[in-house]
Amino acid sequence: MMMDILMYLFETYIHSDAELQVNQDELEDELLRAGFHQEDIYKALHWLEGLAALQQSDTHSAIATSAATSTRIYTRTEMSRLDLECRGFLMFLEQIKVLTTEIREMVIDRVMGLETNEFELDDLKWIILMVLFNVPGNENAYTLMEELLYTKEQGILH
Repeated sequence: MMMDILMYLFETYIHSDAELQVNQDELEDELLRAGFHQEDIYKALHWLEGLAALQQSDTHSAIATSAATSTRIYTRTEMSRLDLECRGFLMFLEQIKVLTTEIREMVIDRVMGLETNEFELDDLKWIILMVLFNVPGNENAYTLMEELLYTKEQGILH
């Protein structure tokens, strides 16, 4: 599954501070050796390219100017992927200033970019961590999110 590949790459290269200067062919070979399927590997690498492109796009400039009191209305498609628990978690992270409206939209974009029918809160937490890691200037939010992800006793986050 694509999510497994993304988590594998994140833990192997990013979280462990391993050298990320691997060419795509070497990366594909490594993922194949790790037991992932070629089609899923292509989808995951394409997803990561989309994540990198978000950081450079102008699409989020309009989001940054939205009022702090505005409310995010989810489309029917977004609601089918992000259940009530996931949407509530995103709202919670905005309220405690882990996510800005801009980063939230990047997270939603990447969630919708996944090709999966199975998506749950734990998957969302990983996506948030990947997006926060990829966008410069969010080190504090990344650290807090990492603590929320790796802490066994998550209190109100269940």
